[in-house]
Amino acid sequence: MHFLIFLGSVRDSTPPNPPRLGLRVARACADQIEHDGAHSAEIIDPLDYDLGGIFKPHFAYPASRVPDDLDALAQRIQAADGYVMISPEYNHSMSPALAHLLNHFGSSLFSYKPSAIVSYSAGQWGGTRAAVAMRTFLSELGCLPVSAMIQIPRARDVLDEAGNVSDEAEAADWAAYFDRTFQQLFWWADATRQHRQKVDPHSLARPFRRDPSQRNAPG
Repeated sequence: MHFLIFLGSVRDSTPPNPPRLGLRVARACADQIEHDGAHSAEIIDPLDYDLGGIFKPHFAYPASRVPDDLDALAQRIQAADGYVMISPEYNHSMSPALAHLLNHFGSSLFSYKPSAIVSYSAGQWGGTRAAVAMRTFLSELGCLPVSAMIQIPRARDVLDEAGNVSDEAEAADWAAYFDRTFQQLFWWADATRQHRQKVDPHSLARPFRRDPSQRNAPG
């Protein structure tokens, strides 16, 4: 199966140092997902996409005028079997950069697939409060998060630039900690993929594609 790892940071300068602590976390997640060769992972870095100065989601463009990179990402989202969402914590909530990126796409692309929540911090809490807030956001996207979450406090000390655990004595413990979450992700991704092949979920509940009135109650 193939998984997209969404990096929730656009910082590319100091301070803080290192400026892209989340990239270490994303690389660690990719390595863990791919370690036995059964699955593949792709890091989605918001710095690779020009989202423009004025917010306009993918589904709001006429079909002939959708920006190429935005459309390519929409296709990747639709084709993926599941998602890993990585976020630091801002004001007890998820990264604005991650929310901004994800908000460009409708729930019909993400829905009926699982997600995993991964948070991190330079301090001792590991982004726990952001992780809790992300559950509601991801549920609304339709990619319900698995119950096990990953929190990485003091991520700069735990992971090196390549995403490897810095202390070899702790490497096995961190691998087991990551694996608990990702095994849940793999199980649900396989289950939902098999069921989507039997029954098209969008034929049962029409996807949200046009405007907010599609969610209005009658009357």
